[in-house]
Amino acid sequence: MDYFLAIATLVVFSFLPLLELRASIPIGFFALEAMFGVHIDWWWVVPICVVANVAQGIAVFEILLPILEFFRKRWGWFRERLWPHVEKRQQKLKPVVDRYGEWGLAIFIGIPLPGTGALTGAVGAFLLAFERRRFYVANLAGVLMAAVAVTAVCLLIQNGVVAEDSWVRRLFLG
Repeated sequence: MDYFLAIATLVVFSFLPLLELRASIPIGFFALEAMFGVHIDWWWVVPICVVANVAQGIAVFEILLPILEFFRKRWGWFRERLWPHVEKRQQKLKPVVDRYGEWGLAIFIGIPLPGTGALTGAVGAFLLAFERRRFYVANLAGVLMAAVAVTAVCLLIQNGVVAEDSWVRRLFLG
């Protein structure tokens, strides 16, 4: 049961806007044992968080169109006032999408900073009228980039590279 709660915690933090992998992977590295009394090796933590974060991006991307179509059909003010702005932005940004494509979006998703990530990338891809396949490629590539960066920092911390007595500290501070 504790393992289930630990994995559920990783998934929940992977789904939280602004946190995503930036929080779930460090929680898996440093906090699960204190929270639940279980240890999950990092090579399990990272794939769990990556799969959850990729799924979050796909879910948001796939849900946006039906929700907005529902609003368009139900509310005249949405159809008349807001939807034309969405379509106008999509047409205006089409040359940018054609130029940078999924790799530009992947880099945006892959930068592990607040305000970037799979959720924001999914909304942006929808507004930029990305094709489903192109978004899926960008989402997976971006989440993998972020996972590598966050995992590398966590491994460095875990292995004492940035600790008081680390070789990096001795190298730079004498």
